[in-house]
Amino acid sequence: MEKKEMKKTALIIMIITVVSKLLGFGREILLSYFYGASDITDAYLVSLTIPGVIFSFIGVGIGTGFIPMFSRIRQDQGSEEALRFTNNLINGVLLCCTVIVLGGLVFTKPIVRVFASGFSGEILELTIRFARISIFAIYFTGLIGIFSGYLRLNNSYLVPNVIGFPMNIIIILSLFISAKTSVYVLLVGTLLARATELLFMVPFARRKGYRFQPVLDFRDGNLKTMAHIALPVIFGTSIEQVNKLVDRTLASGIAVGGISALNYAARLNGFVQGLFVMSISTVMYPMISKMASEQNLRGLKYTLSEAIGMINLMVIPATVGAIIFAEPIVSLLFGRGAFTPEAAAMTSSALKFYSIGMLAFGLREILSRAFYALQDTKTPMVNGAIAVGLNIVLNIILSRYIGIGGLALATSIAGIVATILFFITLRKKIGGFGLREIAASFGKMTVASIVMGFIAGGSYRYFGAVFGSNLSLILAIGVGAPIYFVLIYLLRVPEVQRTMDAVKQRFKVNKFGEQEIE
Repeated sequence: MEKKEMKKTALIIMIITVVSKLLGFGREILLSYFYGASDITDAYLVSLTIPGVIFSFIGVGIGTGFIPMFSRIRQDQGSEEALRFTNNLINGVLLCCTVIVLGGLVFTKPIVRVFASGFSGEILELTIRFARISIFAIYFTGLIGIFSGYLRLNNSYLVPNVIGFPMNIIIILSLFISAKTSVYVLLVGTLLARATELLFMVPFARRKGYRFQPVLDFRDGNLKTMAHIALPVIFGTSIEQVNKLVDRTLASGIAVGGISALNYAARLNGFVQGLFVMSISTVMYPMISKMASEQNLRGLKYTLSEAIGMINLMVIPATVGAIIFAEPIVSLLFGRGAFTPEAAAMTSSALKFYSIGMLAFGLREILSRAFYALQDTKTPMVNGAIAVGLNIVLNIILSRYIGIGGLALATSIAGIVATILFFITLRKKIGGFGLREIAASFGKMTVASIVMGFIAGGSYRYFGAVFGSNLSLILAIGVGAPIYFVLIYLLRVPEVQRTMDAVKQRFKVNKFGEQEIE
């Protein structure tokens, strides 16, 4: 895929992501409306976290190692061997998931106590019952990761990004039904939604050549090589999950609904990550994995630099906007139904502090992918371990003074440190990849974003004297967004200039003054 195609595909994925994320927000808004930030939402979220955390030890490692490994096998040994490797991995994952599910059903109570040590009595029992239903989602989570990678490797980028549509619709329907019947309907609906994601992907994978084979060979050399790649990722992810565990444990002891407030804030922060960062990294990762297998280091550096610039362009103004408008954003999205003013205050505080590290989270995702494409998973593991250790220490300290917001601030500080470490170690590994130009663009984008923030904030106060808070927020964003894009154009930000040049190139004027479209 050429560079123009990367931008085009990323834009399409971004549009799909916007619609999918809006549906996801509708789901979160309904959850906050029907159940607020309460013991029920805390129990529900913890029960969903348990299978996600337990399997992500393995799932993230598999998902990360599969793409570069598949690329190498297909290039060196052919498509048939790559398909055999995929099936061997799928069957191994199914076996692993079965062992985890059985263990989770037997040891549910001690597992729940680990994930939410502040729970007791009725909320503890409710979480245990919820967890015994949600544990089965592990099967679908594991296979979705592999099939997503398989489709992207075969240039099918859109399907893995539209599976959120049926999932969100099913969960939304479950929320309405559960509010009138039983909360257990929500758990069953969530499980069904995950299954639907997998069922949606399988036919498209078959069109791209996937055929199931009953093969399970743990002695396969390719599987062993992937295990060597994946183990550091698994270890690094397990450390990150320990950090999430500390977050939730401390939140469960700070306030009732503390876990829910963190979740709502993280969802808002994750909207930006999913919209801009994941759209770009989804397209970039298979490309740079192929470049790495072909020893095309120059192409890898250029693609990486382009991805960083694109993320900076979008995430820097989003960061400024989230910090300035944290309270009205939370009020607009969640301020109704069972969502109390206390819940809004906790969620706003967490969002504001999460936003400080928003750009760092995005850049870390991109930089770590570069290491994985080069089949170096040890360096991200070491860098991540340092950052997570710092995060846990800061969690304990800052939560005493800032409460729920302190947990989010600790995460942001650790994310910034991790990103700096990634930049330093990647430059040592591959040499320069345009850091001076990236830094210059970063400065211009930051100046434009700050100016935009002052004008948008003033507009919000001005409109607030006439209109309600929600309409004032929308109008202020409508004022700020065009100002930002005018400023970055006037400041001649390279990423903007390249986009404008591409548009001009596409629409040429011939010698007769007629417009030609390439």
